Amino acid sequence: MATVKIAVPLPKGQSMAATAETVQRYEAAGVDVIAVPEAYGVDAVSRLGYLAAVTRRVELMAQILPIYSRTPALTAMTAAGLDQVSDGRFILGLGVSGPQVIEGWHGVAFDAPLGRTREIIEICRLVWRRERLEYHGRHYRLPLPAEAGTGLGKPLKLADRPVRAHVPIFVAALGPANVELAATVADGWIPFLYIPERADRVWGTAIARGTAKRCAELGPLQVVAGGPLAIGADLVHLRERERDHLALYVGGMGAPGQNFYNQLVAQYGFEAEAAEVQRLYLAGHRAEAAARVPEALLEGISLIGDEGYLRDRLAAYVERGVTILQVDPIGPDPIGDLRRLGEILAAL
Repeated sequence: MATVKIAVPLPKGQSMAATAETVQRYEAAGVDVIAVPEAYGVDAVSRLGYLAAVTRRVELMAQILPIYSRTPALTAMTAAGLDQVSDGRFILGLGVSGPQVIEGWHGVAFDAPLGRTREIIEICRLVWRRERLEYHGRHYRLPLPAEAGTGLGKPLKLADRPVRAHVPIFVAALGPANVELAATVADGWIPFLYIPERADRVWGTAIARGTAKRCAELGPLQVVAGGPLAIGADLVHLRERERDHLALYVGGMGAPGQNFYNQLVAQYGFEAEAAEVQRLYLAGHRAEAAARVPEALLEGISLIGDEGYLRDRLAAYVERGVTILQVDPIGPDPIGDLRRLGEILAAL
């Protein structure tokens, strides 16, 4: 069996100094990847640079940088810089975010997410190869044509030599077209609310189509998935902590018909439950919405239970091609759980 890496999201609610100490403990416990988010709080890049200076082995993933918030060239420059300060340990996670954040926070039109993602990936790889940046896409034209600006733009190449000419790019995607694109051109795919036993019914066709067009030089598609972690027979009640979080995404992240997470849960086979959670949440009944989140969904996305249960769940993830198991340790002994997780994975 191929080695499965362990990823952990950046701890929440800590000072940066305390966060660094926690991440160092994660690194010592065998964690392979630290995932740093960016939505509309503190930016990910500052924190990734800080962590690069206080860690030695662990990989650092932006999860994710929204494609609309930076120009393609700046995204490439930022990735090259983070790869430099981390000695080649950076993973560029890209995603479209959503119109509520992109148009509400950044003031940028949420348009052509699929086409823009593809073009940004192509531009980033041109930059890292230090080719002169001439790109004539549908959404990005470099240099800017004379009729669109001053006409003084010239094709440039990255002034510094990057640590790597190929920084790994992982794409966060849920919809079939975006998932197919990730499987075609990205190094890795980051799904959300991933239930391994139900994943094929939602994404199997898209993954197969993308893989069929995938360049062999990229190697096999890496898949990042997992959930909250707590090891112990008496800790099953901790699954309940996810109710509010799931209700927010399934019920509140978008209007009816425009909520990708609601659509995903419905595709998993929870159509009636997804509709009811959304109805209650949008009506302001958040506690009632959380109470209607199905138990099977709570269990499906969690890694909470005794070692036998955990071993079976991990085998299901590995069987579906997950290569980076991302866990959020929420039990009373998070470091101990991470060490034990590594031992269980090694024995599968």
